[in-house]
Amino acid sequence: MDNISKCMTLVKSIYEKMDASHDFQHIERVYKNAEMILTTEPSANSELVRLAVLLHDVSDAKYTETKEAEERILHALDLTEEQRVYIRDIIASVSFNGGNELEAKTIEAKIVRDADRLDAIGAIGIARTFAYGGAKGRKLYDDAEEARTNMSIEEYRTKSTASVTHFYEKLLLLKDLMVTAKGKQMAKERHAFMESFLEQLKNEVGGKA
Repeated sequence: MDNISKCMTLVKSIYEKMDASHDFQHIERVYKNAEMILTTEPSANSELVRLAVLLHDVSDAKYTETKEAEERILHALDLTEEQRVYIRDIIASVSFNGGNELEAKTIEAKIVRDADRLDAIGAIGIARTFAYGGAKGRKLYDDAEEARTNMSIEEYRTKSTASVTHFYEKLLLLKDLMVTAKGKQMAKERHAFMESFLEQLKNEVGGKA
């Protein structure tokens, strides 16, 4: 069995235990996004991109405090230690972390980060935001809540803000944080859809529609 097939088998059981915002369907969508970006970035190592996509959330800090699953799977694959380090670096650069993100230094890291962020915006991004908020028992919206512009990673992770607030603290920022040409192109329509959704939501909540 090749590395991609083996990794896919190993991660699937982990993601199936997560809520709908970070389940295996999320991974499949990010994988497709990465494949689309890869067609425009021929210099990238496609195997490392695909493995990083498959692994990028298995040890997500929102769900676990350890890197045990990530390390176990990395060592189960036919990889050199140099390749494992490379994949770890890609994964580490994916998270937004309340604006405290690490620099995506390689083309592979840029592709994986853009692919993941594309799944955080648009129609699917809206659905995922409310799926995660529901899983955590968060309010749909809170008009009295102000979006934070400067926060530590701990503050970003621990404060249970309303789901709509998350759009202003992260999702609406992502279009301008895309780093690949294809990612930037794909983000435009999704961003516009979120803006339209939020405007409609505001009208409905305010009794205007």
